[in-house]
Amino acid sequence: MLKPGMILCDRYEILEVVGAGGMSIVYKAKDHRLNRNVAIKMLKPEFVNDKTFVTKFRIEAQASAGLAHPNIVNVYDVTEDDGIYFIVMELVEGITLKEYIHENGRLSMDKAIDFSIQIASALETAHENHIIHRDIKPQNILVNKNGNLKVTDFGIAKAASSNTLTSGAMGSVHYISPEQARGGYSDERSDIYSLGITMYEMVTGRVPFEGDNNVSVALMHIQNEMVSPREYYPDIYASFEKIILKATQKKPERRYLTASALIADLKRVQNNPNIDIVVAPSSVTNSPTQEWSKEEIEAVRNAASAKQIQQPQNAFFNTNVPVQNEMGEMRPIQGISTIPVNNQRINALFEEEDPWGDEEDDYVPEPPRRGGNVKKIQDYDEEDDYDDYDNSEDDIDPNLKKAVIVGAVATAVILAIVVMVVLGKVLGWFKFGDKKTTQSSTVSASEEVAEIPMEDVIGISEEAAIKILKDAGFTNVQSVHENNTETQEGYVFEQNIVKGTPTAADAEIIIKVSAGAEEKQIPDVKNYEDAQAVTILQEAGFTVTHAYEYSEDVDKDKVVRTEPEGGSMAKEGSKVTLVVSNGKEEKNVEVPNLTGYTQAEAENALASKKLTTGNVTHENSDNVAEGYVIRQSVKSGTEVPEGSSVDFVISDGPEEKAVSYTADIKVDISAPTNEVDAEGNPVSYAGRSATVRVSNGAATQEQTVTLNTEGKASANVSIGNLSTNNENFTYTIFIDGNDVSASFGKTPSITYREN
Repeated sequence: MLKPGMILCDRYEILEVVGAGGMSIVYKAKDHRLNRNVAIKMLKPEFVNDKTFVTKFRIEAQASAGLAHPNIVNVYDVTEDDGIYFIVMELVEGITLKEYIHENGRLSMDKAIDFSIQIASALETAHENHIIHRDIKPQNILVNKNGNLKVTDFGIAKAASSNTLTSGAMGSVHYISPEQARGGYSDERSDIYSLGITMYEMVTGRVPFEGDNNVSVALMHIQNEMVSPREYYPDIYASFEKIILKATQKKPERRYLTASALIADLKRVQNNPNIDIVVAPSSVTNSPTQEWSKEEIEAVRNAASAKQIQQPQNAFFNTNVPVQNEMGEMRPIQGISTIPVNNQRINALFEEEDPWGDEEDDYVPEPPRRGGNVKKIQDYDEEDDYDDYDNSEDDIDPNLKKAVIVGAVATAVILAIVVMVVLGKVLGWFKFGDKKTTQSSTVSASEEVAEIPMEDVIGISEEAAIKILKDAGFTNVQSVHENNTETQEGYVFEQNIVKGTPTAADAEIIIKVSAGAEEKQIPDVKNYEDAQAVTILQEAGFTVTHAYEYSEDVDKDKVVRTEPEGGSMAKEGSKVTLVVSNGKEEKNVEVPNLTGYTQAEAENALASKKLTTGNVTHENSDNVAEGYVIRQSVKSGTEVPEGSSVDFVISDGPEEKAVSYTADIKVDISAPTNEVDAEGNPVSYAGRSATVRVSNGAATQEQTVTLNTEGKASANVSIGNLSTNNENFTYTIFIDGNDVSASFGKTPSITYREN
């Protein structure tokens, strides 16, 4: 561990320890080159010789350095000094989100939604740069004094483009995703799961799963359903709860596919808490980042594989069975008969070429939904299916397995009946009545077969919608792209034929796909007042968020810049961040010790600390040599704001006792004799008063005299405490307050006497 006062790379001075993590220690330090405080994250000594940990430490630096976002901690430098590996980062003055929740309790809905959007925005930027955090948790999220969040600690981040599986389950066990707990492949959706757990904790004040050890908690993430947040606190928005449940689905493909999609739903809830987003099936101290051992990973896998889906032979399906669709929604299948489930019979049905049965399964579709609600599903991908199949069977939800079995049987029965009817009509198996009636029946049957019930594809991605319609048998599907602010870009918001309508296979089907909001130019609001800039941006159609920073050039509460930059193009309704000035940063510096310095040295010492020289005075001193500082107005070592002034006193050496003199001065004055007034008459000064002033610069004496009939007079003054008997004096004559020295004659005579 480093001690305060140590200097790294001849630049960074260690001030104090501010925290410690699984692999590193974080210090507050002073960057003397740029004169600012920074955070230094240093690899723990026990890991310095471990190539694995050093590599991970460097990965963090590479991952973090490439990210620039108001909600991500900035990385300034990454270096090594005499075997000490460290990262220089932005110092965030604040507390962790974990501490914030501990101090304030569960968050209000507005605060929780705002915090969630900020975290998701940080992840959006990271994911766009192919960086997965893999350890999102409240302990890795900092809350600064302005209420803004900063995501930090990319210590176990990995590039999203990497195709390697995790060799160990990284992350904090209370926030880890099921796929990470298994030691499997993790991607952007793993971060979304961890954010979902963090959102759960923000609104409930607790984590959903608690256990005695890592393995038990990890198994809960894999196998257990979490308690609904609203069961703890019914005042939680139902829509926000649904977002949490969507983000924390066990299967990655059932979660939000991107942070952007999550942000879109959060903003919709922020604007209208009563909106219906999605329906999903269904307290701990600091949770440090851990790398699990192979034994723990194996324990999780073995425990997960031991979970068997048991179905009694005589069990019955209810007539209203909940079934999970692709979006994780729960909806009933109506009208299913009470059927005894026989696993051997079901397996046999799957293996038969022509499955038949007496049971019928009439599926009643749910009412059609209109545009606006985005129904996010995973686009079809055969490779994803094979990947899922490679995983343990335990990934299959029990309810989903039941639904698949029933659906397969019902579908086989319906298809068999349709085939029999068609063949019977074509081959004449069902000939009743006369020929005319038979022909009419045949035509009617053909027409019935040719018409297909229309599918509901509103809220589905364009690619998935086209595939659904073509798989249903439609051959003429057209898509039209239009700007739409209500529906996510690339998703269907309208179809020309209502769901369930019998439609010819070759009928033209037009689906309207959102091209997103129309692009607009972002107004340039630099140097505008904050409130004025918000109004301008909102009137232009943008959503406004705030970030704050110190600025040497922009006054407090005025806009430093916007992100994206003013003048650039962005979609209507998209987020524009106003970076507002906090004014000049008031940095404190220590006052240096000036004692024993010359005046020039003292002034240079103050300037090096960005302090200014105040009053410089002199006095005699028997202890300090002449020309050196005796004392200063602010004690050395005291912290003061940059730019503060410091006074100091310079020694004039020991006081010398000198003889003083008094000068007795007589000044004879005479008025001019040839002066005339404006009318040409001679000017007389007889009887007028004149003031004679005598000064040597340090002292001044004056006397008022009356001029005689000849315009003459004499003034006598004395000036004492003179250091020499050879002083220089000036003489000034005033009449009626006017200086007439230039026109009057004056003859001084001086006599010195020693005091």
